[in-house]
Amino acid sequence: MNTVAPSAESIRAEILRLTAEYASLVHARNLPAGHPGRPARLEGEALSYAARVFGPEEVQAAVGSALDFWLTLGPEGDKMERDLAKVIGVHKCLLVNSGSSANLIAVSALTSHRLPAHKRLRPGDEVITCAAGFPTTVAPIVQTGLVPVFIDNDPVTGNARMDQLELAFNPGKTKAVIFAHTLGNPFDIATCLAFCRKHDLWLIEDNCDALGSTYSMPESLAIELGLDLDKNLSPGTGRLTRLTGAWGDISTQSFYPPHHLTMGEGGSVNIVNSGLLKSVAESFRDWGRDCWCPSGKDNTCCKRFAWQLGELPKGYDHKYIYSHLGYNLKPTDIQAAIGNVQLTRLPAFTQARKDNWQALREALSPLAEHVDFSLPTHAAGWTPAGFDWDRSGCKAIPSWFGFMLLVKPGAPFTRTDLARRLDEYKIGNRMLFGGNLTRQPAFVQLKNDNPQGMRAIGKLAGADRIMNEALFVGVYPGLKPECIAYISNVIRSYQ
Repeated sequence: MNTVAPSAESIRAEILRLTAEYASLVHARNLPAGHPGRPARLEGEALSYAARVFGPEEVQAAVGSALDFWLTLGPEGDKMERDLAKVIGVHKCLLVNSGSSANLIAVSALTSHRLPAHKRLRPGDEVITCAAGFPTTVAPIVQTGLVPVFIDNDPVTGNARMDQLELAFNPGKTKAVIFAHTLGNPFDIATCLAFCRKHDLWLIEDNCDALGSTYSMPESLAIELGLDLDKNLSPGTGRLTRLTGAWGDISTQSFYPPHHLTMGEGGSVNIVNSGLLKSVAESFRDWGRDCWCPSGKDNTCCKRFAWQLGELPKGYDHKYIYSHLGYNLKPTDIQAAIGNVQLTRLPAFTQARKDNWQALREALSPLAEHVDFSLPTHAAGWTPAGFDWDRSGCKAIPSWFGFMLLVKPGAPFTRTDLARRLDEYKIGNRMLFGGNLTRQPAFVQLKNDNPQGMRAIGKLAGADRIMNEALFVGVYPGLKPECIAYISNVIRSYQ
């Protein structure tokens, strides 16, 4: 009996159909909280502070990319870089293998000899940052031979105290500023931009915890700061609104599983406007090579054998000319395939984070005697109806990474007591990452080895308060309403 052999296309379709069926059975607990297929929380089930949230579509995308067997960054990567740039509103996104690598590339790019001499960061130049946060925001400063200058944090917003910027400024030495948007809460971008414009400094936004957050300012202030109003000017409002990551010169993303979107390991360097910074950052990401041809393509410059750079002979293959001491920090195309599906979920994920934060804030209001709650930058207060705003005219709308509480010194329990109780009830919680980083062993050792290797402005009391009193719980989009209620009930009962 003659049978027709199945085609490659039909085999692929069947593999992907079975993949979706398998993922629906095995990964139902990773579905978004609002998905009808996500089961209810089991009695005694641990609640992480953050976790992967995905559906069968991401698993299908990963398997489909594996079947294509491109492996290195390729068509899926090209698509994600284009689409992510459109979402954030920047000139170009370059995918990398982690948010930490993204920060390394962002800082390294500013050391390039291809930049104007007065803008290039050289060993011993200073970069202003803040004391409390994640160490890989700061580590690239030291790793590239630069000097971190720590200003304090505001414990209520978690962000840098912008009133200390001028105190930190060192004429002729200060060349850049790098801050993270703490737990998704945008820092005071207007004040920071005004400072950077005044002193002609680079601004790097560490956006790893804040994808989907927005910041807005009055049109008059945007004009004063010299910002481009052709895009992101909200019609009829007279306000300029952009996602975080689109305000400075370079920004960075992380796609590690706890973050707003995931591609497993992964990250992105986002070039806001400059074509020159794009080519420099890409060179550092791709071995330091001078050639900009995508992998697998040759001679897009149409002069592959006509260059003469350095002391190489004229005509040396441009594919093997290196203008920087770079790295290989690219992710795989399989990761990018997952990221492309995740990117379509960003609006829903962002709303879920905001809703979960609001639900926790309402439920925990009775604890105000014993804890201080976070506020968005520029918020003067909170009510169940929303935030009251200060007189700056600016607003920060977080896509929250977590819900942070500061246990007051006079409370009947300490931060550590609360953390232990949460652990007892299997509720994931975290300190604000490294706390006051200047107290961490690595930075203590740095100062001991080289007292001129870092500076701090003042006593960093706010960062110490965060280190001693702060913790956060999750608001990620995998938490169902009953999970939020469980978290708030456990916290509220501990008085």
